[in-house]
Amino acid sequence: MTDKSLCDEINFNEFYTSHIQSASNFAYYKSGDKNASLDLAQEAFIKIWEHCSKIDFTKAKSYLFTVINNLFLNKVKHQKVVFEYAKSSPYLDVNNQSPDYLLEEEEFKNKLKNAIAGLTEGDREVFLMNRIDGKKYREIAETLEISQKAVEKRMSSALKKLRTKIDGI
Repeated sequence: MTDKSLCDEINFNEFYTSHIQSASNFAYYKSGDKNASLDLAQEAFIKIWEHCSKIDFTKAKSYLFTVINNLFLNKVKHQKVVFEYAKSSPYLDVNNQSPDYLLEEEEFKNKLKNAIAGLTEGDREVFLMNRIDGKKYREIAETLEISQKAVEKRMSSALKKLRTKIDGI
């Protein structure tokens, strides 16, 4: 078998097509933000294309997930600044809901987002993979390359933490 190169457009397109969904999902599990997840995945593919000559094709998938993780960590630093600003700015929404309802809804969304963001990375990944993507514990264990028992422990931990931070979950 000849060595494939990511710099070959056909190989890169094949790599992109076969991994964009899992890359977007992984970015979503990291960030918890659907809009940002596709952006993270796209940025990662751009970086891979820019450095295609330095990347071994057989290790490209691993490299892709590493790049997504690093991009996410950089975004987290930026998000902290954005969240601080958002807390100090009033949120106005003009629609038919009462202002009290909108305020309660926004507070709950913020509580939930902050509670999920406050989970450890492992707990958050397992929780979102199960609850958002509907993956079974066995599938999560295979994806993260950990035991099913570890997945169960992380899920239990995530649920306990979320229950203590938000009443009614």
